Amino acid sequence: MSEKSDARQVVVDITIAAPIEAVWEALRDPKLIKTWFGWDAPSLADEIKFIFIDHATPDEARRVVQFGEWEGSSDAIELTQTGGGTRLRLMRSGGAPLDWDGVYEDIREGWVNFFQQLRLALELHEGEGRRTIYLSGAAKPGVGEPSAELGLDGPIAYKAGRPYTASLAPGLNARGLVWYTTHYQTGLVVEQFGNGLIVVSDMGVSPKRPNGGGSVLITTYGLSDSEFATLETQWKGWWDERYGKAEE
Repeated sequence: MSEKSDARQVVVDITIAAPIEAVWEALRDPKLIKTWFGWDAPSLADEIKFIFIDHATPDEARRVVQFGEWEGSSDAIELTQTGGGTRLRLMRSGGAPLDWDGVYEDIREGWVNFFQQLRLALELHEGEGRRTIYLSGAAKPGVGEPSAELGLDGPIAYKAGRPYTASLAPGLNARGLVWYTTHYQTGLVVEQFGNGLIVVSDMGVSPKRPNGGGSVLITTYGLSDSEFATLETQWKGWWDERYGKAEE
């Protein structure tokens, strides 16, 4: 008798080098969720409560978190123990077929980014707090996508797991490891950010972004207040010269 086929779509499929118990706890404890989900903002605690508490049904025995339906689809996080740690899959039921190369879809790309942040937190920074800088908007006329403006030559220029050096604007000679890449995202561990992460997303042209645009999420660890303030000022100044807010 053949196994029943799974009609759901795979949104995220990664392996985290951590015990399944640690990954599960990081998905259920709001204080731990704050170490990897989203970015520093006054609304973060409320957003975590809304998504992970109010509109999620956990099944600890099966290691599954089922989220409520949103615009005709629903997502579920599934954990399984593997030889290398814990396999995390985000599975989607319903909704349009995923187009990984043609259309930037905010919710899907957000999950990809955040679960890589979870992997970073558990593999390199377990128990540590973080501080983040998030920049997003539409490109001004004559300005390229963020990866090009930062000298990254697009997401496919780097291979996950390999060391890199890159002269990132604004004036940062970054070094570290390539954390992950997708069609839209480049994630680099940056030694100068306390082995934190920079995720550069190219969102492409849309009615809200007629010249293209994207985002940068910088996650830092162990920086002093003055170091973080300087970093934030540099990046916000660089960003504001090139990108404006996308029209809603």
